[in-house]
Amino acid sequence: MKLCRVEGTVVGSVHHKVYDGQKLLIVTPVDGGDSFLAVDRVQAGVGDTVLVNQEGNGTRQLLKLGQQVPIRSLIVGIVDEVHRDE
Repeated sequence: MKLCRVEGTVVGSVHHKVYDGQKLLIVTPVDGGDSFLAVDRVQAGVGDTVLVNQEGNGTRQLLKLGQQVPIRSLIVGIVDEVHRDE
């Protein structure tokens, strides 16, 4: 799982059928790294801090899909606060 910030949305007119009805967001890890796409299942918006699952088997289980699907990253929660002990 990665803690990320939502940077924007993606719209595609041609895509794999598994993406029908799915919202795609651009997310960036809060600890640095490259941005990537994630399927939104929690109604996150630009600027939100989110928890992203990046494990294929977990994604298939959460989406209740038995077969291989072209989804690697799935937003599974919106984070309200983060507290870190220094």
